[in-house]
Amino acid sequence: MKKEGAIEKFYQYSFPMQTVLVTCNDEKGKTNVITIAWHTPISKDPPLYGLSVGPSRYSHDLIAKNKEFVINFVPYDLVEKAHYCGTKSGRTLDKLKNASLKTEPSQKIKVPLLKDCYAHLECTLVHQFSLGDHTFFVGKVLAVSSNTEAFENNLLKTESINPLYYIGANSYTTLNGKIKKRF
Repeated sequence: MKKEGAIEKFYQYSFPMQTVLVTCNDEKGKTNVITIAWHTPISKDPPLYGLSVGPSRYSHDLIAKNKEFVINFVPYDLVEKAHYCGTKSGRTLDKLKNASLKTEPSQKIKVPLLKDCYAHLECTLVHQFSLGDHTFFVGKVLAVSSNTEAFENNLLKTESINPLYYIGANSYTTLNGKIKKRF
């Protein structure tokens, strides 16, 4: 038996969604971080990756103006930090400092990557589209890096990494669902 769902909540049917932390810089080189669950690979050749960001978000303007960003893949261990970065604005505070997130230089762009994340995609902005109430940013992937222990035979070792997944309503989980956190 099926029941009718609420159209305004349609996106919740795609949960869980892997959570990433996206780093981007302002015009002075100060780094901000935003938590994103709406992201996706788009193309292998050329290598393209997409992010959906609301225009009211501070990182939206930083990505649009500076045209660089890093997608940092987050282990569950960083759930509190990821939630903090997704619920606070970098316009008024330093989220990296307040969340105790450490950065490392990227290989190809000025925006740093997050040291405690297990994989990183360094991107330059190639397209942006206004789609409804969000902007879809398309980045060309210039460099990829990961922790040496995160992958084996090109497969993510999910049992040891425990990637962070968003399940809606300020709640997060792992792939096996054994760990859950609600804020």
